[in-house]
Amino acid sequence: MNYGEIKKTDIANGEGVRVSLFVSGCTHHCVGCFNKETWDFSYGRKFTKETEEELLKALSPSYIAGLTLLGGEPMEPENQRALLPFLQHVKEKFPRKDIWCYTGYLFDKELQGMGRARCEVTDEILSLVDVMVDGEFVQEKRNISLRFRGSENQRVIDVKKSLADGTVVMKNGIQPAAWQEKET
Repeated sequence: MNYGEIKKTDIANGEGVRVSLFVSGCTHHCVGCFNKETWDFSYGRKFTKETEEELLKALSPSYIAGLTLLGGEPMEPENQRALLPFLQHVKEKFPRKDIWCYTGYLFDKELQGMGRARCEVTDEILSLVDVMVDGEFVQEKRNISLRFRGSENQRVIDVKKSLADGTVVMKNGIQPAAWQEKET
């Protein structure tokens, strides 16, 4: 797996101060994507043991809330396979830090259902992720006032509660776009 960028103090892609990893490779090709260069699976640098060590070190300060995975597309099957051992290390070393994942795939239909993103490690990846922002970016539904997402179709999902309940559960404190529209 390749990656395009690492941000060691990111405050835009999840709650608190985070370490963000932008993986390479995405087959969605959303119109208006802010990170088109990462569509190419060979873009950027190779994700190596040294990269993993750099990320683990960046996650170690107490003010870092957790790790965010973006892209590209972290949930492309080839990226899931590469990310799994790293995410296992993150959870072992930092069990109280959360993992956020941004994906164009729909949590309940394409990652839990029979979508093309499913592979032999998907369920284990989902068990390690705490919050998932799902859904492709849709230019016509772009809304810069939304927290942690770019278009109104995207959802901020509490993955742990969703897996336990067997239904999609939104993250507490982050309302769907329809609610925000009524309030403004």
